[in-house]
Amino acid sequence: MPVTDTFHDEETLTLTIVAEFAAEPERVWEVYADPRQLEQIWGPPTYPATVIDHSLEPGGRVTYYMTSPEGEKFCGLWELIAVDRPRRLEFRDYFADEDFAVVESMPGSRCIYTFEATENGTRATCESVFDSSEGLRTVLEMGVIEGSTGAINQIDDLLSQN
Repeated sequence: MPVTDTFHDEETLTLTIVAEFAAEPERVWEVYADPRQLEQIWGPPTYPATVIDHSLEPGGRVTYYMTSPEGEKFCGLWELIAVDRPRRLEFRDYFADEDFAVVESMPGSRCIYTFEATENGTRATCESVFDSSEGLRTVLEMGVIEGSTGAINQIDDLLSQN
């Protein structure tokens, strides 16, 4: 399994997920840079994603929705802050409505994804910094660790296809 560690810290308002992949950082980066590949891994296995907009550059946006097994859509968006291909991606992550407007009543976070070369491939670290401890607690209660772990663990299958 790619996910090797998960931890959260209410003092720093962070949730961190670490994963290891048997592929170079450039290849792991492509999973996020290509909207069709991102669709295959963004969201838990039973909630496939559909990417609508995908501008992976500072000031750009990524909009998407995940579809539940019952057909319910859950929308989200990223607002890109910084991009350092293939090492680092930083964005604001929000829950969104069907018009891809931020849902203010739901927690947002600043996400920093780093891809570091290792002897065996890539170590990916996904850190989310929440605006409040209540926001962090909300996503933890929603099952973000389980959902994110399931999503990230799909990357190995995608990498093995290429």
